[in-house]
Amino acid sequence: MKRIKGLAGITILFFMLIAVAGLDGDFDKKEQSVFGALSDEEHPKIALTFDDGPHPVYTEELLDGLKKRKVMATFFLIGNNIEGNEEIVKRMAEEGHLIGSHTYNHVQLNKLSESKAKEEILKGCNKIYETTGVCPSFVRPPFGEWKKNMDFCVTMLPVFWNVDSLDWKLQNTEKIVKRVVKDVKEGDIILMHDIFKESVDAAEIFIPQLLQEGYQLVTVSELAAAKGITLENGTAYGSF
Repeated sequence: MKRIKGLAGITILFFMLIAVAGLDGDFDKKEQSVFGALSDEEHPKIALTFDDGPHPVYTEELLDGLKKRKVMATFFLIGNNIEGNEEIVKRMAEEGHLIGSHTYNHVQLNKLSESKAKEEILKGCNKIYETTGVCPSFVRPPFGEWKKNMDFCVTMLPVFWNVDSLDWKLQNTEKIVKRVVKDVKEGDIILMHDIFKESVDAAEIFIPQLLQEGYQLVTVSELAAAKGITLENGTAYGSF
């Protein structure tokens, strides 16, 4: 009988402690994992970006994985690749992903005249607008080579990266995963390409890992907003 009373006392004490903790509201991370998840504001954020799409097979597979895990990404599309893949691009927009231009023909802009460079960017933008009804505000220069003052000519914001997966070169799922996760930190912009199966497979592996570590994967614009950064012409962005 004494033992039963003792257990009852311990049970009451346990629930009293829970009640006090709930009123306090100042949990450490361990307690948060038991009593409640971190809010969106508390999660460290990174932006996952994909160039060169859409691909008729691999981009669809990637979108399936992102939707399953409720992850947002940024896609920089080649205008010429949108032809025949319009439904994939519409799906990107409908599911909340950010879409930017990667020019129409994947050309190195700083090797073109100003008028030709402008034409390449705007032609890619027009294709995105025709497909989604939204005019993109962001551009990623192919090869990371931007033409000086071009952002003023086209009133678009160039977006670079500070974590290069080198997926186009490695084309090895395991190596891509290792390269992405080893140095990633809050505010980073990760560069990948959704035209390679190995890249999509790698994303399927490291996205759950990053989520488990507490990261929230957001679009480039969401990352800037979370950091309180007002995006302005004349500035190239590679991380936040």
